[in-house]
Amino acid sequence: MPTRRIVIIIASVLGAALLAIGGVFLYRMWYDRKVSNFSGMQELYVYPDMSVQAVRDSILAGGKVKNPASLLRVFKDVETVQTGHYCIDDGCSSMYVARMLHNGWQTPVNLTLSGSIRTPEILARKVGSQMLADSAAVANFAFSDDSLARFGVDAAHLFTIVIPDTYQILWTASVGEIFQRLSDESDAWWTPERINAARAQGLTRKEACTLASIVAGETRYEPEMPTIAGVYLNRLRTGMRLQADPTIAFCFDYEPKRILKSHLAVDSPYNTYQHTGLPPGPIACPPKSCLEAVLHPQSHNYIFFCADPSFNGSHRFAASYSEHLANARAFQKAMTERQKAEANK
Repeated sequence: MPTRRIVIIIASVLGAALLAIGGVFLYRMWYDRKVSNFSGMQELYVYPDMSVQAVRDSILAGGKVKNPASLLRVFKDVETVQTGHYCIDDGCSSMYVARMLHNGWQTPVNLTLSGSIRTPEILARKVGSQMLADSAAVANFAFSDDSLARFGVDAAHLFTIVIPDTYQILWTASVGEIFQRLSDESDAWWTPERINAARAQGLTRKEACTLASIVAGETRYEPEMPTIAGVYLNRLRTGMRLQADPTIAFCFDYEPKRILKSHLAVDSPYNTYQHTGLPPGPIACPPKSCLEAVLHPQSHNYIFFCADPSFNGSHRFAASYSEHLANARAFQKAMTERQKAEANK
C-alpha cells in the first residue's frame, strides 16, 4: 500500500476519533448546562461546616439525579458552596445547581409562628427550630433592651412587634434580620385604619396589643373574643380593675394550672387584681384574631364572665355581680362534680 494512502487512512481515522471525542465532549457540555438532570423536587440544607463533597453526596443520596456522572463532572470544578436552604426542581441542570450552591442563590423558608407564644423563650424555640439562627441567640436578643431599641420597644413590649403568622425568609438570616422582618410585617399590619380603630377604643397600638394578649389568655374560642374584649374595655372605661387571671399566671411564669386566692396577692405591676388599668405590656404574643377583637369589640353592658359549666371552652357573661355569682356557683358545682367523678374512676 502506498505510503500516501496509509497516511490518508491514518489521518481519516484520527480525524474521526477526534470528531467523536469532540462530539462527546460537546454533548456533555451541552447536557451539563442545558438539560434537566433531576426527576423531581429536592430540598437541600447546606450547613456552615459542610464540604463540597458532602453537599454533592447529599444531592446524589436524594435519589432525584437522572445522570450522576453529569453531576460529578460539574462538581469537580466547584471549590466552595454557600450555607443556605436550596430547592432543586426538575427544571435544573447540573451546572445550574452547581452555580446555585456556589453563588448562594437560596430559596426562602417558611418561618411559622403559631400556637401559644406566651414567653420570649417559646418564641426563641420556635424560631430556632426553623432557622439556622441559634435559639439561645434569639432569646438573648429578645431579652435585650439595647437590641430591641432599633424597633422602638424594650423587652417588656417585645410582643407589640411580633404577630403570629407565616413569613418567607432566608434560612440564614441573622437574628437581627429576623426581628427586623417581624417588626416590618407588624408595622405593615398596623395600617392607619387599624390604628384609628384602636384610638376609637381609647387605646394606643401598644395598649391594644396588651389587651389582646389578655384576651388570648382567656379564650381560644374565636367567636367569643370580641365579647371578652368588650368586657375588659367596659371595665377600663368605668375605672374597674381588670382582674384578669391570665395576668396573674404571667406573674408566676404560667406555672399554676389554676389561679387561687393566694396567687392574687403577688406583688407585681402585672397584677390586675391590685392595679387599675392595663399592665405595663403584653403578657403573651397576641394572634390577629385577638387583635381584631380588641379593635372591633362587641358592644354590650357585660362586666363579668366565667367559664361555662359544660366545659366546652365558652363562657357565661353577666352585667351584674349577682348574675355573675350565680354563673360562678354553677361552674364551681360542675367542677366539683367533675373532680369527684375523676377521683372515683
